[in-house]
Amino acid sequence: MANVTFSSPVLARDITVYAIAGDRGTILAVAKAHKIPIPFDCQDGECGSCLVEVKHLSPRVKYGIALTDREKELLRQLGTITKAEIENAEVNDMPPRYRLACQCFVRNEDIVVSFEGDQTLPAQGPHITHAAKRFTGGMEIGSVDEFLGYAVKVEEDAAIHFDELGTAMEACGNQEVARLFRQLASFSRLHLKEAKARAGDIDLSKVIPPDYIWPNHATPERTEIWAADPTLSRLDGLKAALQGETRGYEFYRAVVATTKLPEIEEMAKEFVKEEADHVKILEAWITREEWAAKNAAADHA
Repeated sequence: MANVTFSSPVLARDITVYAIAGDRGTILAVAKAHKIPIPFDCQDGECGSCLVEVKHLSPRVKYGIALTDREKELLRQLGTITKAEIENAEVNDMPPRYRLACQCFVRNEDIVVSFEGDQTLPAQGPHITHAAKRFTGGMEIGSVDEFLGYAVKVEEDAAIHFDELGTAMEACGNQEVARLFRQLASFSRLHLKEAKARAGDIDLSKVIPPDYIWPNHATPERTEIWAADPTLSRLDGLKAALQGETRGYEFYRAVVATTKLPEIEEMAKEFVKEEADHVKILEAWITREEWAAKNAAADHA
């Protein structure tokens, strides 16, 4: 049995799968079977779309390989194989560092497969909508106490909201989406705990903004989905969660852009980074779900 660990910026975390003896194929085949979104096109070693880096966790027991002329030439054109690696492959049948996932067969050894994702798409940061400046209610936050009051309100409402969604999904029998919302609620509670810790002895009841301050009387991270919809899919839930997390990101970015106090700016930047990380995680999850759905549809076609 071989442990194959996939690692990529498009994954929320590294994923380890097992290739069972008698059921092994190429790295690409294993990835597709486990819904790992390695980019691919021709699947015949001619395009280079499925380029991966393969790290052997036990270098002393590397299995010999027969590197085909096609793969060798394409790796050379891509600049991902050295003369020494070519010689080692030709003379000793030892694998190079980079391989084409469609040509590299999984053997009885543990490996880590790293890939970058779809390189045809430009890297993008979280999108900021034109409504971002409205998340402070049209008011400039004028003190650290006031900022912490806003932050506590945002994270407190988000935790309550996602917990409510989780409860509604459990009542509908949609356990998968319920677990997702519970996890998002835990994210918000961590932020809430951090904001309260920063507040220290501040009487937050005097600085937490009322509901009417916010657009539509709702704090940024509250989503617009109907919590009791029993047909809500995991992908729909992820997209709704992304909507809320993006708004939270926008709120803190708006604070950074409008405040005149360096203390608030530095504090808000930390929240911006954390919210941006959550946005990236959700975007990666959505990419995986959409990729899995696309391949499932192709399998049934």
